[in-house]
Amino acid sequence: MTAPTAPITQDVLTIARKLPEGGRTNIVGLTRDQLRAALIAAGTPEKQAKMRLGQIWQWVYHWGVRDFALMTNLAKDYRALLAEHFEIAVPEIVTRQISADGTRKYLLRIAGGHEVEAVYIPEEGRGTLCVSSQVGCTLTCSFCHTGTQKLVRNLTAGEIVGQVMLARDDLGEWPQPGEGSTGDRLVSNIVLMGMGEPLYNFDNVRDAMKVVMDGEGIALGRRRITLSTSGVVPEIARCAEEIGCQLAISFHATTDEVRDKLVPINKKWNIETLLNALRDYPRLSNSERITFEYVMLKGVNDSDADARRLVRLISGIPAKINLIPFNEWPGAPYERSDWERIESFADIVYKAGYASPIRTPRGEDIMAACGQLKSATERARKPAREIAAQAGL
Repeated sequence: MTAPTAPITQDVLTIARKLPEGGRTNIVGLTRDQLRAALIAAGTPEKQAKMRLGQIWQWVYHWGVRDFALMTNLAKDYRALLAEHFEIAVPEIVTRQISADGTRKYLLRIAGGHEVEAVYIPEEGRGTLCVSSQVGCTLTCSFCHTGTQKLVRNLTAGEIVGQVMLARDDLGEWPQPGEGSTGDRLVSNIVLMGMGEPLYNFDNVRDAMKVVMDGEGIALGRRRITLSTSGVVPEIARCAEEIGCQLAISFHATTDEVRDKLVPINKKWNIETLLNALRDYPRLSNSERITFEYVMLKGVNDSDADARRLVRLISGIPAKINLIPFNEWPGAPYERSDWERIESFADIVYKAGYASPIRTPRGEDIMAACGQLKSATERARKPAREIAAQAGL
């Protein structure tokens, strides 16, 4: 194998957000403490701030209301004060594509005119929303289409929460006053597996998940939220303590030589360092187990020897292994493993005592599957030679 040449992270392209100066404060994405402070600063009497916070929070996150004039348990003059100082803004849906299997992919425009993608995946008994945390990605994972797009900027907490809210808009999921809830949730699970590395935008991701998990609003429990990371080791313990959600690791290889190529952040924190950081995560976060994501690449990481090595590596870590058939994209330097090879790999892992589901590719016809997300304005096709060279292949 040739020496890998892909950098650990890309050069960061910084683009001004072009937010209006002196504009109204967006309520979406503010934590309870931040919103309380903002309400007081805007003229809410401090003695009333807790009550007003609870009322506004319920209107925005339980009922999905975007207009202060509709918040009928607030006095008219207070609604006017809120409208003067605040807004309730979510990203704009530029396009919505619906796959033959029901998967929905949203192209979203955010502040500064930038674009990200979010994907809703309906399944029997659950509905999973895959949200983005960055415009582009800092990492250069060679099998991932998103990784060929440079990082533009981190998303704000409001832009992350806003993806959840607009999906509920599109699905008609907000409850109506006077109507009881059936208990069924269309958006029942969230995975931070869209564009970007969530742990490189930690503060905004943490604050967004605080809002999403709050029991008086969207109210998704921490076990319903999974954060996927390529292995930003210094932030893993912090994620356990400050977010406490489920953790998924983009693992994809069983030797440092191969993982250096597939997930170049491995050059900074290798497999041994990463696994050592993971051993305490279930205890620190009170999570049941860690998910290891493993994309199946033909002739690269899919041998029986790889399967046996994977089982040895994760020994002692409560875990399941999600086997992901590679989702191809234009110019991709890899091919999907043959189905028989994937099943043989899964059988070895299963017999070693680990759940090893093979993920059914979803939304491939609209480029909505894992590793395929890339904002449309950045989707210009690179020649396969260029992508392979960048990946060190």
